[in-house]
Amino acid sequence: MRRTGTTRRGALTATGAIALGAALSGCGNGDGADVPAGAPVAEARAAAAQVENTLRTTAARTSRGLLDRYEQTIQAHPSAGTGLAPLRDAVRAHTTALSQGGGEALASTRPAATDVRTAVRELAAAERRTADAHTAMLLKAPPELARLLASIAAAGAAHAYLLTELAKETSS
Repeated sequence: MRRTGTTRRGALTATGAIALGAALSGCGNGDGADVPAGAPVAEARAAAAQVENTLRTTAARTSRGLLDRYEQTIQAHPSAGTGLAPLRDAVRAHTTALSQGGGEALASTRPAATDVRTAVRELAAAERRTADAHTAMLLKAPPELARLLASIAAAGAAHAYLLTELAKETSS
């Protein structure tokens, strides 16, 4: 018995031909005006660079605020410094990666809690807020920055978990 109708090969060939035709018809600038061919591309790249710069600045500022919280907590509670130092160093590396060389210090906004356990819990909450802020920026970020923000957000979530466990183990 002989097959009739559309085969898979025929459907794929037709789909490829339609896609190729659509791609080729979009290659010209369409209106025939005296607009340089690279002008829309250059404008789009400039806009994307501005969005990336704004997102990096915001993310770096958020990470610097978190780094400031670590510094305050370690200064207020030196006994917790051993457990907090590796996490603080990771946050410092994240801040450096986001800030692209420039980084101003933030003014201390609120002192660390007097109780060590409470201070570590507050630090865990700050880590969660920072991770959430970085995650929220993912949809607007270009691919390379999005990957960086995703890894920093994942590290922040892990830090929050570790800080929560450290708070449970810390004596008041």
